[in-house]
Amino acid sequence: MSGVSTARRHGGVASGDVKTTDDVLSTVPAPAGSDVRVEPVRYDHEGTALLGVLAKDHAVSGPRPAVLVVHDWHGVNEHVEARVTMLARLGYVAFGADVYGEGVRPGDDTAGQVAGSYYQDLPLFRARLTAGLDRLREDPDVDHSRIVVMGYCFGGSGAIELARTGADLVGAVSFHGGLIVHEPSDASAIRAKLLVLTGGADPMVPDTKVAEWQDEMRAVPSVDWQVVTYSGAMHAFAVPGTDAPDHGAQYQERADRRSWQALQVFLAEVFDEESTVV
Repeated sequence: MSGVSTARRHGGVASGDVKTTDDVLSTVPAPAGSDVRVEPVRYDHEGTALLGVLAKDHAVSGPRPAVLVVHDWHGVNEHVEARVTMLARLGYVAFGADVYGEGVRPGDDTAGQVAGSYYQDLPLFRARLTAGLDRLREDPDVDHSRIVVMGYCFGGSGAIELARTGADLVGAVSFHGGLIVHEPSDASAIRAKLLVLTGGADPMVPDTKVAEWQDEMRAVPSVDWQVVTYSGAMHAFAVPGTDAPDHGAQYQERADRRSWQALQVFLAEVFDEESTVV
């Protein structure tokens, strides 16, 4: 289920940076006695077949907090599989939702066009995200009162868009996501606490766009939000193998590590757990 182009897998990154998805996965070791399994899950949305991936520790029984993970513009791939595995190793049920549809895993040359079609049809985008949330809720080990959505790039935009639907979520996390600005009334439905993790050198999400988004949120005092900016970090700073600095996108190990730590602190808060950062 890879879908990550050869150029992105093997492109060079700064010396000392984690270069592969496997390297990132290894930063969260499986707990002793755990039985974490990652399995494909088929579901559908209004006749469109979707293929997500579910990870959880089968050595543990009973409801537990859950995290919905939304892919970047390449679709469900090895990066999504790694992140849901890492979350399962931390004790959560994690589901990588499929927005595009089974078999739709665009390469670098078409990913922008495919993702763009959902940005242009936000009702469909939100509906596909809701379908993923509904499928996650079907798992018997999910505590319905403690669910967070998170995503990378396209998926980071999606995490905030799902929160805008008024979905019953306790949190929404955007990793270098495009911040779509709406009328303040659109944010009034948000029930989740929001965490935006963005790059200070991301030309796709410049400071002006972040400021516009913050202004929208400020207009709705009921929304609990925070923004963390990582210096020198370009777009896709948390997607291993990304190496396109001329296009404003490059993996940065430091920002990836710090943003993952920020996620864990946030999850502990919204899930009302003791914080243990890995």
